[in-house]
Amino acid sequence: MMETEFLLASNNAHKHQEFVRLFPGIRVLMPRDMGIEFDFDETGDTFLENAFGKAMALFQTAKRPVIGDDSGLCVRALGGEPGIFSSRYGSGAGGVPLEAPRRNAYLLDRMEGIQDRAAYFVCCLVLVLEESRFISVQETVHGRIAEGPRGEHGFGYDPLFIVPGHEKTIAELPDQVKDQISHRGLAARRILASIRGEG
Repeated sequence: MMETEFLLASNNAHKHQEFVRLFPGIRVLMPRDMGIEFDFDETGDTFLENAFGKAMALFQTAKRPVIGDDSGLCVRALGGEPGIFSSRYGSGAGGVPLEAPRRNAYLLDRMEGIQDRAAYFVCCLVLVLEESRFISVQETVHGRIAEGPRGEHGFGYDPLFIVPGHEKTIAELPDQVKDQISHRGLAARRILASIRGEG
């Protein structure tokens, strides 16, 4: 039987809006909608460890289906940075995370003078249905880093990531196009296919 409601293991309003679009027909709630204060310390070494940790931690509190996400940008010339530290990039150990524009500026400074702009986005999703029953998927989308931020849509590193075939950053694409080609869109469709196949 297909689930009709998920709890998203995130307090990020931008991410919530995206998940609402990516899971049509499913009500996607945030922890605060349930009166739950949720804060998870991402200490995993992989996207999977962090996504699973978030989802299971919230599931143990809420006792209802939870979807956890860990996503990030990996830049080849920087040895895969920022990777799992994407949301904390440039802030230093234990520092307050930078706002997205400052984080993007930090990345562009690191990339100054570098010809190899190849990069890819990663999204790992874990849907916990029961304590010992979950679905996990991980998807990537390859592209390159722009010379400067472009576009008003999206969030995070979207203004810096040029998608091949479109020659626009993700932030320059309308939501419906972004959702078709993005790492999170690909992963969400795999989750949907899995739960639809259960019935």
